[in-house]
Parts: sequence; structure tokens; C-alpha cells
Amino acid sequence: MELKGKVLIAQGGGPTAVINQSLVGAVLESRKFPQITKVYGAINGVEGIINERFMDLTRETTHNLEQVGITPASALLSTRIKPDEAYCKEIFKVLKAHDVRYFFYIGGNDSADTVRIVNENAKQSEYEFRAIHIPKTIDNDLVINDHTPGYGSAARYVAEAFIGINLDNRALQGVYIGVVMGRHAGFLTAASSLAKKYPDDGPHLIYLPERPFDVDEFLLDVKGVYEKFGRCVIAVSEGIKDKNGKPIMLSLTDDIETDAHGNVQLSGSGQLGDMLSDLIKSKLNYTRVRSDTLGYTQRNFIGAISDVDSHEAREVGEKAAQFAIWDNVDGSIVLERTGDYSINYHLYPLKDIAGKTKYMPDEFINLAGNNVTDDFYKYARPLIGSGFPQPHRLRAPMAKRLLHDDE
Repeated sequence: MELKGKVLIAQGGGPTAVINQSLVGAVLESRKFPQITKVYGAINGVEGIINERFMDLTRETTHNLEQVGITPASALLSTRIKPDEAYCKEIFKVLKAHDVRYFFYIGGNDSADTVRIVNENAKQSEYEFRAIHIPKTIDNDLVINDHTPGYGSAARYVAEAFIGINLDNRALQGVYIGVVMGRHAGFLTAASSLAKKYPDDGPHLIYLPERPFDVDEFLLDVKGVYEKFGRCVIAVSEGIKDKNGKPIMLSLTDDIETDAHGNVQLSGSGQLGDMLSDLIKSKLNYTRVRSDTLGYTQRNFIGAISDVDSHEAREVGEKAAQFAIWDNVDGSIVLERTGDYSINYHLYPLKDIAGKTKYMPDEFINLAGNNVTDDFYKYARPLIGSGFPQPHRLRAPMAKRLLHDDE
């Protein structure tokens, strides 16, 4: 049966550098079908749906859509609201009133859950409706997916940032701590390793949420690296926890910020980096210790967009329209890796993705829990795309000293 009506597209959660490619792919592919009467975009995600704030993207020029596609962050604006059953019922009422027959929501696992609940409301009301979850997240933590659109570009940014961090630390030696996003999964922090070229390159130590963080072992690790190289570069996930699953920030201080949902505020405050720096200074007596929190730049840096990530984000938006309109099905799109390196797209039931979290596999993390393995490098390197910058070192011989004895 050919289902005639409107398409509605929304973006939710944290923006990414390529999320608009998915939007543009879904819009342009949907506009090809004669049974599609309008293509709407909801401003501010599910909030925009409730408030009926719809942009008529049927009337947007193809040229401008293409320009928006290569622009980072959510063009439709986003939201952090996580709808419950009652909220989703209100969403469905609005969709039905506007004759929306196809709903595409670009987001993470919470967004998949929203799509699932709205879709169930439609089925209960016997309203003909197709709902597709389009994956995106820089955390790379959607189950079943080999990886998610948004991760490759964020990983590229982190890897490139640590090129500069390592070069700076080599020029003026000391201890450096870079705090990277990732509350539960360490994929983005692990990406700090992807630009290592020389044997003494940093990051020398990498700490992820998937392994318990022990303060005493951390200090021993830092001391060992410093004694070997005269410096130490550390990448640490904002979500590191102790053996009891308690965020390390809570172990080091009671003065912690929380977000609107009562969760420990891991990003943006700089507290974790400062605490670890103070710990190294006080326990190891190192004086030149610095820390940074990479923050929002990881998500939307326009100068570090992966071409692979951009192309896949575009295709996943196109596939959403094809699955829903051509194949007349619901679900969540999943990226499957084939060969070395290519991607296929499949549709999985929404319940298989919604509300679940993928973690770094054991084979990606070394036995000591303070670095990553070659298996991770082989997995992640294709995702950050082509044209990746390479640092170089001087190789000329040293001149003979005249006033000092050569050692």
C-alpha cells in the first residue's frame, strides 16, 4: 500500500559535525516520492513537535540544503528532553493532526526509544505510520552498529588535537592531561592514540570508563612514563570510575556540579583535569603539570570533518527515506562493516537499539587498562577519513661542540 502524507524530521541530543548530512539526505530523498505531500523539520527536536514549530523543507532550495549539509551542528536545533510515555502521546497527537505519516528522528539511544514509543502509539490507534531512527552520536555507543555517524569526525578532532598536544609537550616537557568526552564509553578518548607516529609519542597513557580507575596505579603509571621519557601525555575519559562504579570526580571531592537531571556534571567544568593535576603535583612533586578539557569543540569542529563520516551520515539519511517510503517498514538503521573497509545499512527493530549502550570491546583495551591495542587502531583508523595530517621531526646531525666535551 502506498502511504500518502507528510514527512517530519527532527534532530535530538548533542550535535555532531555531520548530523546535517543525515538531515539533508532524508529531505532530498523524501522529496523524490510523489506520495510525499510535504517535508517538515521540527525546530528543537521533540519540543518543536509539541509546540508545532515546523519548517517547511519542501520549499528549501537544493543548493542551500547542500551547504547546510557540510555545516556542523544541528541545523534544526536540538533538545535534551527525554520524552516519557505521556510526552510521546502528545507527540503522536500533533503528528496525526498534521497528517505526518513518516517520522525520522536523528539521535542516539534515547532518541531511538522516543521513536519506538511514538510508533507504538500509532499502532494502538491504527494510524498508518512509519517511524525510522537515524543513528548519530560522537560517543559511538549505539549497540549492534559497527560505529555511528558523528564519531569519525569527533575522533579525527581528538586525534588531531593530540598531535599538537604531543608536540607541545615534547618541546616543553612536563605532564599533560587531556579530558575527553565519554560518560560511559571510551571510544572517543581512545581516538587520541590514532595519530601516534614515533615510539615516544603521546598519549602515553589512556584511561577509559570501561576499566576501573585506581589512583595509586595511575600515579605509578605516570611516574614510570615520566622516568622513561622525561614527560607524560595522558588522555582520560570524563566518565572514569573506581572499582565500585563511582565517578572518580566524586572520589576526589564532594564539591561537584550536577546537571538538570541530577547527573554528575562531567563536561565543561574542568574539575577532573584540575583534580588529577593537583594529585600529580602533590604526590609526585612534579611542577609542570597542565590539564585541559576538550569540551564542545570535539562535537562540531568544522576543520576536522572526516570525509568517510560525512558520506556515511548522508547515506544513512537517504536510507531512512528509502526504508520508510519504498519498503514501508519501521526501525533503526544500523551500520555494518564489511571487508576492509566498506559499509552496509540494515534496519533493526527499534527495541533492539533503544535505551541500550555499547562499550569498548575488551580486545581494544590493553591488559593494564591504561592504553589501547592495535585492534582498536585497525577499527578506528578508517573512520577518521583521508588526508589525515602527519607530524615530522628534524633528522639532521648535531654539530660538534667546541666549549663542552661531547658525552
